[in-house]
Amino acid sequence: MRCHVSMRTLRLFLVAALAWPLVSAIALGAQKGEYLVYFGTYTRKASKGIYVSRLDTATGKVTAPELAAEATNPSFLAVHPNRRFLYAVSEAGKGGAVSAFSLDATTGTLTFLNRVSSGGAGPCHLVVDKTGKNVLVVNYGSGSVAVLPLEEDGRLKEASSFIQHKGSSVNPKRQQGPHAHSVNLSADNRFAVVADLGLDQVLVYRFDPAKGSITPNEPPFTAVKPGSGPRHFAFHPTGKFAYVINELASTVTAFAYDAARGALSEVQTIGTLPAGFTGTNSTAEVQVYPSGKFVYGSNRGHDSIAVFKVNGKKGTLTLLEQTPTQGKIPRNFGIDPTGRWLLAANQDTDNVVVFRIDAKTGRLSPTGQVLEVGAPVCVKFVPLQ
Repeated sequence: MRCHVSMRTLRLFLVAALAWPLVSAIALGAQKGEYLVYFGTYTRKASKGIYVSRLDTATGKVTAPELAAEATNPSFLAVHPNRRFLYAVSEAGKGGAVSAFSLDATTGTLTFLNRVSSGGAGPCHLVVDKTGKNVLVVNYGSGSVAVLPLEEDGRLKEASSFIQHKGSSVNPKRQQGPHAHSVNLSADNRFAVVADLGLDQVLVYRFDPAKGSITPNEPPFTAVKPGSGPRHFAFHPTGKFAYVINELASTVTAFAYDAARGALSEVQTIGTLPAGFTGTNSTAEVQVYPSGKFVYGSNRGHDSIAVFKVNGKKGTLTLLEQTPTQGKIPRNFGIDPTGRWLLAANQDTDNVVVFRIDAKTGRLSPTGQVLEVGAPVCVKFVPLQ
């Protein structure tokens, strides 16, 4: 018995000793605050698919991007809550699709799992629900939203729920029909919010993750000013407010949010451009700073990031500055989870520019780092293991 116990103890010791380098590496990575940074792209130019870099949040240093997986126009990405899977839309022709990849959080490598139809044309945005059981995707071209259930191994299944938007608005070139442009989930996972550029509406759906279903909420939508073109949407971390950036009007609309009812009510609409600007511009991305003190929005044409200060009691915004992104058409940007760095993706100049964020003022300053990425469209962070 003594020999048996001794050998068992020895085996456990050896296992722990062998595992220690890996455990130490993971712990060290977490302590340093290192993240994988994935870039979704358009593959019409120099890009071949999804790229990945590593960010050291202590220094702001970002490694040169490497190809993580080949894909066709993986413009927007979403990461599973367990960080083992990544999903990408494929903006390819009339038959849009969503692709699933397994994610190696140590190397950053992505391995293709499967692909299913998005249910419409031009899928442009997607999100994984907080239970990790479904992907919700919107189709810009055909103006629809679908729910795609997930297998335990991360693979996608065919749509379990689908809603086709109908209607139009006042802009004869951009709003002749519905154009669903983004989908976001409330903190409690009960509501899916869809911004439709073609309808000038922010629609709210009741979401059941167990059934993989969405149904219109009551009220079913909140309208913005005709011709605004709501594009991307973001909740405030307190859950009391939300923001939509309006592509056609170059404005941000602030809402009060009733979490119990899933209802939005407008409290303010504010411009993203400096006074006197006369050039052509459209907006794209909007994000709330992790502390909730600031909101950021991207201008395409003016080619800048608009920085706003948030009134913590009312949720209203005060414009602080517009910082040039040092490139053309900043379609997207990402704020790292620590709130220290902003990475601006300039689609038409094939680069991603790194900025330092002042946590007290919210203002941006360039670090001098410029990454080469072909037609970057999306920026997503995953903790490095």
